[in-house]
Amino acid sequence: MTPPPNATAATPLVTLSDRQRAVVYQAASVLLGYPDDGLLEALPVLRRAVEALPPGVSEPLQRVCDHLAAGAPTALAADYVATFDLRRRCCPYLTYYVYGDTRKRGMALLAFKHAYRGAGLELADSELPDHLAVLLEFAAADDPPGAHLAAADALLREHRTGLELLRLALVDAGSAYHDAVDAVCRTLPALPARDRETVLALAREGPPAEDVGLDPYREAFAPPEYMGGRPAGAQHTGGAAR
Repeated sequence: MTPPPNATAATPLVTLSDRQRAVVYQAASVLLGYPDDGLLEALPVLRRAVEALPPGVSEPLQRVCDHLAAGAPTALAADYVATFDLRRRCCPYLTYYVYGDTRKRGMALLAFKHAYRGAGLELADSELPDHLAVLLEFAAADDPPGAHLAAADALLREHRTGLELLRLALVDAGSAYHDAVDAVCRTLPALPARDRETVLALAREGPPAEDVGLDPYREAFAPPEYMGGRPAGAQHTGGAAR
């Protein structure tokens, strides 16, 4: 992947309250899901939820809503599959970009799982916990409001490089979904210069590979049938699940 000109420029930080950040994360989580009937029917609700946000995050989320509202369902579904299922560089699993399928990735996945379990959230056995939509849904859970933001924020910052690589890959692919990831990036401090160099290197070379892969973790983190999509089945054992 060769990032477009100016694509690596820092995304401007938008100052938000915890409630506003939760709205951004919930909206982005939904918009990054497979465009089935449920998602398309929810677009008016999503629009109302994000229109009161500051323009820096509201406008990119509204553009994704516009894209989905204007498209034919079959064309939207085909575009989603082509973007997230057939382009490995648009992988929605954040640890993949830095670790590839290596033992280190297995340990990173465990950190996600432990954070979720500590908050009473259990994922289905077939789900990898580093899927961006799952992490954003966890961040937005309001039991009570903002309860998970600190834990989610730590994971987002730790895997900021992966998030930025996903954003750049979507920009490079000309995908409307880059606006949803861009809105999330705008809730976080910009990458330091040294990390931007890491992003450029990984964009050129791709993630590392290792023959042993994730064997010690495959039973706990069996991958879904396809790379994209918004995993279903997360259950919150301590209260309402979203």
